[in-house]
Amino acid sequence: MLGVSGRLIGALRRSVAVFVILIAMEAVGIAGEALKVGKSVPQAFGFVPLDVGLRYGLFKNFGLDVEILNFGGAPALNQALAAGSADIGLNSGADMALILKGLPTKAVAAMAGPPFEITLVVGADSTLKSVADLKGKRVAVSSLTSLTGWLVAELSRQQGWGPNGIDRTAISQVSGYLPALLTHQVDGITIDVSSAFNFERQGKGRLFLKFGDYVTDFHQYVISATDTVIATRPDSVRAFLKGWFETIAFMRTNKDKAVAVASEVQHVDPDIASQSYDIMMRTLSNDGHFNAKDLATMARSYVELGTLDKEPDMKGLYTEAFLPK
Repeated sequence: MLGVSGRLIGALRRSVAVFVILIAMEAVGIAGEALKVGKSVPQAFGFVPLDVGLRYGLFKNFGLDVEILNFGGAPALNQALAAGSADIGLNSGADMALILKGLPTKAVAAMAGPPFEITLVVGADSTLKSVADLKGKRVAVSSLTSLTGWLVAELSRQQGWGPNGIDRTAISQVSGYLPALLTHQVDGITIDVSSAFNFERQGKGRLFLKFGDYVTDFHQYVISATDTVIATRPDSVRAFLKGWFETIAFMRTNKDKAVAVASEVQHVDPDIASQSYDIMMRTLSNDGHFNAKDLATMARSYVELGTLDKEPDMKGLYTEAFLPK
């Protein structure tokens, strides 16, 4: 009897020990698979879901230990993706064209539709009142071959002025935008919506328009994965997208928590983050599916930007195989 009891007690102790170890592993996240996710722009609201999902453990729910990598622009992120130092990229739909230039990635989800994050801000003392007043005016863009450069050209084309009806002034450093506006070197600047609200708060500018109201068929943001991760860790890609879209659903029903994280990440007051939330949540995708009309506009933009010589077959640049079912 004592021998049987001893064996039972020993087995119980081993079971308890295994249970404790499993709990400890879960607590410290040992079971989570590491995934490096890069943001092309650290403060963009469109990328804030990554911070929200990390803050509230929504990626861990799918077995991932996500590390956020912040970059100072799309070129730096694309270099990291090409070098394999980033696994997943949150970037612009315009960057999909670079896949045909050798960037070893594929878009795996459409993050956002029309470019509501990009706005045109004019001076606080500007006399401009409508889009019609922009003809011949100078607007700062990051470059003539950037998304902001194309959006201004597209706005001009829509007004019947051709792509150069608005004078696009290239200023590569965003830090130079506001000084140029305040000294009247330019009549307007292309800037993210949160900065636009911030400039209005400071009395330094006025939000003139949101490009999403004019360019309605476009995927401003996409999620890309490297070819290596797609080939060797497809379940990680699926898990990340499940976590991402669970985060979007969480943000829609928890505005206060989403705004608190956005305020911290974007370095703006909560009321400004709240305004950005109201604008951006309507363009963030709930399921990641690509839209044919959006893709057609993007294909045209690649040629007009000079990135490609002809419109590509967009089906070769993305896949929906990893989207949640």
